[in-house]
This record gives sequence, C-alpha cells and structure tokens, in this order.
Amino acid sequence: MTEAQVQVEDRPLVGQRPVETITLGVILAFAMLMAWDNWRTGIRWESTGPQSGYFPFYLSVILGGASLYGLVAAFLSRKEATEVFVTRAQLRRVMAVFVPTLLFCLAMQFLGLYVASFLLIAGFMRMVGKIALWKSLLTAFVFTAVMFVTFDVAFDVIMPKGPLEAALGR
Repeated sequence: MTEAQVQVEDRPLVGQRPVETITLGVILAFAMLMAWDNWRTGIRWESTGPQSGYFPFYLSVILGGASLYGLVAAFLSRKEATEVFVTRAQLRRVMAVFVPTLLFCLAMQFLGLYVASFLLIAGFMRMVGKIALWKSLLTAFVFTAVMFVTFDVAFDVIMPKGPLEAALGR
C-alpha cells in the first residue's frame, strides 16, 4: 500500500459526536414512545396495586432523562467534538464480519442452519483468514457434521431445516 492509500484508510469516516447524538436521539425517541404507550395503558396506582403501565412508564422516563443528559453532555464536551469514532479501515474490518453474518441469518431461513453454517465457516476461513480452500471446506464440513450430530441426533433439538435436510429425510 502506498503512503497516500494509507492516509485515505486512516482518515476519519465519522466523528464521535454525530454517532452519540444520533444514538441518543433514537433512544430518546424510543423512551418517548414507550412513555406515551404506557401512559395510554395506565400509570396510576389503584386499590389493587399499580396499573400495567406504571413501572414501564417510569422506566421510560428515566431512560429519556438519561438520553437528554447524554445529549447535553455530548454537545458541551469539546473533547468528543474532535474524537474519531471510526476510520475507513476500521469500518471495512467491521463490515467484513457484519455482512457475512447478516447473509448467514438470511441464508439460514432458506437453506437451514447446517448448510448456512457450512457456507459461513468456509467463507470466513477462505476470504478473511486466507486459508487454503481444501482446509476451509474440510473444517466447515467437520464442524457442521459435529454440530448436526450433537444437536440433531444426540440431543434431538429442533433446528431450522432447509431443503438438504428435507431431501435426506431429517
């Protein structure tokens, strides 16, 4: 990698303050929604005890207060205004794990747990670990087979099945 490429990779992608502000804003909106919904359900103390929204309402008020405190602290802090949350290189490494994991979750719905696990393990070993193809495939097969025998055969745990298991009669 050239020095210019290293500088581009180390350049901040987003700062600490915007990430904190957005996160705290989402939490505050969630707290307000929960407070409104629990207020609608009932937050009074009756002769038989609290109504169903009593405790969740006050928890959402506490959560909203903490979010407001965090927002004020984030805006008043000079240090966080200059701090880097993530660089391009760091985000690329996170996405190298997040995207295959998301695809695994989606694939599991259609292919079943075992086929999706095989693809995830083999893919990670090959793409991220740069391990030889035959080692990646063998390791993924052995791990998936052990997982199948452990959960499906030995403990008889119901796992998400796909077309391969259906074709094998499992």
